[in-house]
Amino acid sequence: MPHTAPPPSLLSRWRLPVLGLAIAAIVVGPFLIMRAAIGESDIANEKVLHTREVELLMQTVAADTRSLEGAAVIRARGIDTPALQQRFDEARARVLPSVDAVLQLTRDNPEQLARLGALRGNIEQKLQRVDAVYASGERATAREIDEMLVLYPLQRLIDGIVNEEQSLLADRSARAQRADRNADLASWTAMLVQLALLLGATYFAVRQQSGRLAAEGLAARASNRSALVLDSVREPIVLIDREQRVVMHNAAFAELYDVSGDEIRGARLADVGDGAWNHAETLRRLHDVLARDRELWDHRLNQSTVDGIERTMLVNARRMPLPDREDAVVLVTASDVTAQTISERHIRELNQQLEGKVEQVSDVNRELEAFSYSVSHDLRAPLRHIAGFADKLGRHLGGDVDEKTTHYLGVIGSSARRMSALIDDLLVYSRLGRSALRLQSVDLQSLVADTRAMLDSNSSAEHPGHRIEWTVTPLPIVVGDENMLRQVWLNLLGNAVKYSSGSEPAQIEVDCRRGDDGGYQFSVRDNGAGFDMQYAGKLFGVFQRLHSASEFPGTGVGLASVRRVLGRHGGRIWADAAPGKGATFHFTLPASMSDAGPSSSPGHSLT
Repeated sequence: MPHTAPPPSLLSRWRLPVLGLAIAAIVVGPFLIMRAAIGESDIANEKVLHTREVELLMQTVAADTRSLEGAAVIRARGIDTPALQQRFDEARARVLPSVDAVLQLTRDNPEQLARLGALRGNIEQKLQRVDAVYASGERATAREIDEMLVLYPLQRLIDGIVNEEQSLLADRSARAQRADRNADLASWTAMLVQLALLLGATYFAVRQQSGRLAAEGLAARASNRSALVLDSVREPIVLIDREQRVVMHNAAFAELYDVSGDEIRGARLADVGDGAWNHAETLRRLHDVLARDRELWDHRLNQSTVDGIERTMLVNARRMPLPDREDAVVLVTASDVTAQTISERHIRELNQQLEGKVEQVSDVNRELEAFSYSVSHDLRAPLRHIAGFADKLGRHLGGDVDEKTTHYLGVIGSSARRMSALIDDLLVYSRLGRSALRLQSVDLQSLVADTRAMLDSNSSAEHPGHRIEWTVTPLPIVVGDENMLRQVWLNLLGNAVKYSSGSEPAQIEVDCRRGDDGGYQFSVRDNGAGFDMQYAGKLFGVFQRLHSASEFPGTGVGLASVRRVLGRHGGRIWADAAPGKGATFHFTLPASMSDAGPSSSPGHSLT
């Protein structure tokens, strides 16, 4: 499925600037290095040429001064020729300008300026002396000639200036050589730097190219993986643009609406599947998803697909940007909930029917309770009359009655008493279903102890010498109606005592354990007559008995009352037994009435 591209990394954002700096370093850096080296070499060479020029001018000055001295000596001896005069004039014209030129060249050297100043002064004085000799027109004496040559020494000053320039020349030549070497070194360094930068730029470019190829490969694999995932989804998925034209879809969408990729791409959604999506409300909501940045959740749409089946689709849509598009698209998913809709409709119909049945059962129960209550009260008076008049008839006849008459009167009385007991139990059963629960904390340990004491007393009176062995584990305190729970223990423990009367000794066990849900499960086990489990379904019905009244007396209402009490407390009851091996009754109670409700229990459930 298309996904949003991740933001560019820091390296990606600075890629072009770094590449531009590398190119500038390759081009500009070596150029600046070479320019600096060449400039230094040029300066050194200029200094050398400067020294050479000064040395040449000083040699010219030395030559001109010698020419002047020679011409002056020859003329002082009385020799004068045109050639000599020309030589003298040329030397005189050149000597001072040459010194001035040297002064100009060495203006940055104070020591040379001092020497040149002294040299110029000596030359001027010597020229004045020569001019004075020339002007006298007489031959100069030897002493005058010597004074002219020695009094103003020029060569010593010239040699000092030349020696200084030669010293400077040696130093400047060394600097020039160093500058040339530095220029060569800079040239090689620039070449190496260029090569390193070029290799670095090449490595960087290759790495970027490799990274781009790897990224393209990952993107292609991710795109293929997304397409495979999209096609593997069994719910129809389609992407539409702002004009509600199909941009992309999965295989489930194409299969459900019988379209192909080339055929549907770019088509309007309303035209897909023979107009299956041509629903004004749905198209308007899809438009709002993109135009108003809303989301569409669980919109039901009835469609007739290409297979001719009327389907109920649950449509969801949300806005989603794509990395290869500037505009966003709408991701639309459609879930087929036709079967669910049919099931929900069927469940609603069944619930309506069930509500009607429950109401009917409630009416029947109310009628039965009213009938049983009315019958019980209406039967009491006739039974009292029957029992009372039977006794009066027996007393009236006195001792003159025969055995058969006595038997008849006894059957009438015992039947009336049994009928009265049935009515009493039926009233108790009816009251257990109608009376309100008075909830309180009930100590079952004390409740069982009181019931056991009462049953032991009755058993001793009815069966002298019969022994009962009790085993009672610690019992908890629960929340419930104490009178109703007393009725439960009285019936269960009473049945255990009654049906184990033929066993000697009778063994009755009361056990309790905590359930996984926090509730309690109790059991009452005896070693009495037991019963066949194939008749266990009738055990908790009203007036249902598995033993004859002559074998074990009773009305058949006790266990039905137990079931009703436990049902009102959110518990259950069931039994396990075998003929001649005793019976075990299991029942459950929740930890509190807020947890009341049916619980799962092992054995045969008879709730």
